[in-house]
Amino acid sequence: MKHLLPVFLSLFFVTNVLAQTPRSYSSADVLQQLKKLEVFGSVLYIAAHPDDENTRLLAYLANERKFRTGYLSLTRGDGGQNLIGDEQGIDLGLIRTQELLAARRIDGAEQFFTRAYDFGYSKSPEETLQKWGHDKILSDVVWVIRNFKPDVIINRFPTTGEGGHGHHTSSAILAAEAFDAAADASKFPEQLKNGVTVWQAKRLLWNTFNFGGTNTQREDQLKIEVGMYNPVLGKSYGEMAAESRSQHKSQGFGVPAQRGESFEYFATIKGEKPVNDLMDGVDISSKRAGQPGFATSVKTLLNNYKPGEPSLSVAALVSLRRQVNKWLAGYWKDEKLKEVDKLVGASSGIFLEVTAPSPYAVTGDSLRLTFTINNRSGIPVKNVSIHFGDTSIVPKTAVQNTNSVSVFSILIPDDAPLSQPYWLREGMPNGSFTVSEQKLIGKAWNDEAGPTFYFEIEGEKFTFERPVKFKYTDPVKGEIYQPVSIVPKITLQIEPEINVITQHAAENKFTDKNYRLFTDGARLHNKEEAYAKLKDLKAGARYSQRELMDINARTNAPNSVDVMTLKDAAGKPYNDIREIAYDHIPAILYFKPTTQKLLKADIEVGGKNIGYIPGAGDKVPQALEQMGYRVTMLSEKDITATNLKQFDALIAGVRAYNTNLWLSNASPILNDYVNQGGVFLVQYNTNNNAGPLRQKMGPYPFTLGRNRITDETAAVNFLIPTDPVLNYPNKITQKDFEGWIQERSIYHAENIDSNYRKIFSMKDPGEKESDGSLIVADYGKGRFIYTGIVFFRELPAGVPGAYRLLANLLASPTSIPKEGTSKAAVKTKK
Repeated sequence: MKHLLPVFLSLFFVTNVLAQTPRSYSSADVLQQLKKLEVFGSVLYIAAHPDDENTRLLAYLANERKFRTGYLSLTRGDGGQNLIGDEQGIDLGLIRTQELLAARRIDGAEQFFTRAYDFGYSKSPEETLQKWGHDKILSDVVWVIRNFKPDVIINRFPTTGEGGHGHHTSSAILAAEAFDAAADASKFPEQLKNGVTVWQAKRLLWNTFNFGGTNTQREDQLKIEVGMYNPVLGKSYGEMAAESRSQHKSQGFGVPAQRGESFEYFATIKGEKPVNDLMDGVDISSKRAGQPGFATSVKTLLNNYKPGEPSLSVAALVSLRRQVNKWLAGYWKDEKLKEVDKLVGASSGIFLEVTAPSPYAVTGDSLRLTFTINNRSGIPVKNVSIHFGDTSIVPKTAVQNTNSVSVFSILIPDDAPLSQPYWLREGMPNGSFTVSEQKLIGKAWNDEAGPTFYFEIEGEKFTFERPVKFKYTDPVKGEIYQPVSIVPKITLQIEPEINVITQHAAENKFTDKNYRLFTDGARLHNKEEAYAKLKDLKAGARYSQRELMDINARTNAPNSVDVMTLKDAAGKPYNDIREIAYDHIPAILYFKPTTQKLLKADIEVGGKNIGYIPGAGDKVPQALEQMGYRVTMLSEKDITATNLKQFDALIAGVRAYNTNLWLSNASPILNDYVNQGGVFLVQYNTNNNAGPLRQKMGPYPFTLGRNRITDETAAVNFLIPTDPVLNYPNKITQKDFEGWIQERSIYHAENIDSNYRKIFSMKDPGEKESDGSLIVADYGKGRFIYTGIVFFRELPAGVPGAYRLLANLLASPTSIPKEGTSKAAVKTKK
């Protein structure tokens, strides 16, 4: 065993971004990449979010035209909704980043990002650019352009607002500005000290569209056909696009494959207007690199290629590599060398792998690595070695199609940096992430690195890097590869993440995750002496919420939030490890300080038992339990008249009607439950292609619109101040709408039947008042409620007023005093 900091840095400073199973290359894949060698051209597509990209066009550009193709998404989609789980914010951005990478592995494009944070739906580019920081994000777009050097830049959206979202319009505005700024040495000159040069793209185009009731396509625009079939890959670009787009599973964007003729339209924004082709006026042949003979060499290689034996092309590829190495240094020399080296590895059939027995590399502990080489095709190789840092291993001589296995252990230093997505290392003070290291900006994930395998093939030295993986076998899914991450000796997690301190006490639980046995114990210290009794932590130790309430009574005013940070004896915060796992993307791990929000809230509740119908995923049930309710999760089989009698109220989770089609058959039972005295509260649903609403909802008709209030500080007007839902068991006031995050309400009710009471009206700047955020109907002895109010965001954020309002909505009408006042007021009168 050796203690090697350089080894660690080369192996584990990153989290790898490959899919769960390393990609293998068929002879068809090799042929497709061989054809790509002939083309010297690049295109960069720019939009705002994961899912904004035109996957059919990307597939066409990368595979039919064989251009180097990239997608620059300004954000990571952090502010959207989640159809597959309860992750929000940073966590959702991590998921959507990996979904984009999964999509790019299918359509063949590359993926880039800026530092912009998706803070939620924005109705104006002015708001968006103010929150992001205009110059900061413009510099990121310029940096990506200067690195990628696209011949053509394509916007998904226009600068004139037809995209319908402030982020969308901002992406077009910034692309237009960056088109010019990237070519101007006086703009962001500090970038030029980091290995890039100025770059002028030939043209900036807008990929016009016809969707959402808006048609921006015109016959005088450049029109190209992109739906053709690729016989080498066995797919049309419409089929490939469907596979790619369907990776956006957190957004419910699974789509059917499209076959047949399909056209894309382009309007010119800047540069020379194309007449016949996107690349009009751009030389995409090898003459561009001053190497006309290169095309002849590639043609010869293609003519001699034997699909049944790709390894027979290795010698010609090595010869081609020597030819490229003689070129003068430059962008296309670097790109073609990468392409040739990748082809040598793919066509040779050599299998390379480095695995660890655990997904966790613990600081201060050793990690056993297993290196495997298999020369499956038996091509002649010499001087094989494996290098990491200053250490090298010479494996056993490889026999054709025989595994050569070497084992080596390294020591992870105590001070080794933890695995952390690079954009989360320095925090996010405003509307964009902080990334100080210029060369990291634009990258989709941390740089991929690992041990280097050295081979001598046909007299040339080749290096192939492979990231360390944790490999295991699942009895159902088979062989699975996952990332290996650096973790500390001790990580601490507080459950729940938010502790609501009310008269309805609950438990607070501290847990530890020990990736290495430790005996010194962990002592928890907080900067405030009030938390001194929270020490001598034991695994699974429990502390009553009442105890925490007593501790915090001196620091928390009513209806306020404090944050408790758990620190070691040296005053350093412990790390809370967060792990996200879904089958369609690699496992994700990141760290945050171990904290808990402590909400001391003046909340009265009416009723005790809540039945919860899960939807797409949210953390409302946990918040209800913190409020003192008993929550039972309900499935289709539980929706019976007899079973529902036990509940004081029912809640449908976010998008429950979109994700549970059986709810259409449950409508009579649910309406009868309300009629008999129950409360049924339905949180927001959508009525669009991502989740068409087919079910009847509520006892009286209404429809769902797209209106939302994105200003979290928007004035909330009480339309019926005396309504029971504003007065019992808590008196709701304007103060209850202070401190909200991201937005007020989404997907409002429209075409509302007169039996419903409209409780609030609100609006974004410059718009008309909307009164569909909360509608209430008394039906029989009970009450039905539909609301777009974003409880799913506000409750995890610890917004006191959201808790108080939700408690009122769940109170049964039969329990409300005739005065319609709060419990506190009733007690006072008595």
